Amino acid sequence: MIGPKDAVEDVDLLVVGGGKAGKTLAMDTARSGRRVVMVERGMIGGTCINVACIPTKSLVTSSRLARRAASAGSLGLNVGKVEVDLRQLRAHKEGVVSDMVALNHRQFLDSGMDLVLGTARFVAERTVEIDLNDGGRRVVRGADVVINTGTVPRLPLIPGLAEADPLTSETIMNLDRIPDRLVVVGGGYVGLEFAQMFAGFGSRVTVLDRNERLLPHEDADVAGVLAECLREDGVELLSRVAVKEVAREDGVVRVLLDDGRSLTADDVLVATGRDPVTRGLGLDAAGVRTDARGFVRVDDRLATDAPRTWAVGDVAGSPQFTHVSLDDYRIVKANIAGGSRSTAGRLVPWNLFTDPELARVGLTEEQARATGRDIRVAKLPVEAIPRARTLRETRGVWKAVVDRDTEEILGVALLGPDSSEVLTVVQTAMWAGMPFTRLRDGLIAHPTMAEGLNALFTSWVE
Repeated sequence: MIGPKDAVEDVDLLVVGGGKAGKTLAMDTARSGRRVVMVERGMIGGTCINVACIPTKSLVTSSRLARRAASAGSLGLNVGKVEVDLRQLRAHKEGVVSDMVALNHRQFLDSGMDLVLGTARFVAERTVEIDLNDGGRRVVRGADVVINTGTVPRLPLIPGLAEADPLTSETIMNLDRIPDRLVVVGGGYVGLEFAQMFAGFGSRVTVLDRNERLLPHEDADVAGVLAECLREDGVELLSRVAVKEVAREDGVVRVLLDDGRSLTADDVLVATGRDPVTRGLGLDAAGVRTDARGFVRVDDRLATDAPRTWAVGDVAGSPQFTHVSLDDYRIVKANIAGGSRSTAGRLVPWNLFTDPELARVGLTEEQARATGRDIRVAKLPVEAIPRARTLRETRGVWKAVVDRDTEEILGVALLGPDSSEVLTVVQTAMWAGMPFTRLRDGLIAHPTMAEGLNALFTSWVE
């Protein structure tokens, strides 16, 4: 509770947590001349910059280059044996991160916001008590409040797992060695990126997935091609398995599966999802309710159950991508100003940064058929794209789903080099409501990966 000696500071905007949506809104609001307090426990710039997107994609780049160098002979080059220097690898990753953290910190201060480093806890509606990292306490009340505390890696309740010192997507990037043997628990986006990354660094990697097949939310044919690419790169994939018990002894981890098999490894990486950072926030005092998993409950305007209190990013249950969090910022900014912007109908791109990349937007074939529409399906092997041949990167397949009657593009899945970049071309066409014929007949530069769209939309399989 707020004591009689606690002076309550009133501000126009109070942001709890400095992730992409929250920090962008805080800076934007402060630059307009309003008083803003943003509370952050210490991860300047948010999860993406410090322990997620940016450091992992930095290491993905290194792993891809190691794989390319190992096959440089096919390009007429002799580069010798490829060796991973862990010290330089970490310096590369930490250099990218530190530069972006410094940039964010400078932008925070230049915006005029009050950046408060500490731990916030709600003590009343729109009011937090902040235990400052350097000692002391502040009580701040916002005319509007935005909760942006994010998520942390989930550690499943498997006997012996916590005691076996497992790695997570965050701690694995601080390793002082490359494990000879690595077991990855979880076959989702995070698990697969790390699995292929460490295989590229020389680890023997096994992925344990409880699902019937890899990436069950993607079409089976596309996921099957990706699975084959991973196997080619030395990743062992075990499906329909669950971990029964984990134990570490004398530096060796033993993973017992529910089918009786036992695996040994130097380390086990747990990539089974993320939990919201809401425990200890005092949300009840703020009148903010959460769902059964602890995520803040919001409507399609990102408003919570409490007045003038909003939640954005991962903690609000939004798809866990930084680009979605940035769009959450746009929505809340508009709605704080009295608008009625909504999350409904957002065309969200999904990008998996394996090698080759998997990029998808819109409906899968399975989802499109479930709508009852009369659809056409196009598929193109990446090896048919001239640019892929010049790169000597011909693994993968492109797939498109189109409404037969309206010629509307319902969705695409692009598995191949630079797919995340090409995806934006299709997404733009979908935003504009263009028929697929505009991409089929468009004048696209040669030789580029995007040129493959000309051929994709003539490669009908049904």
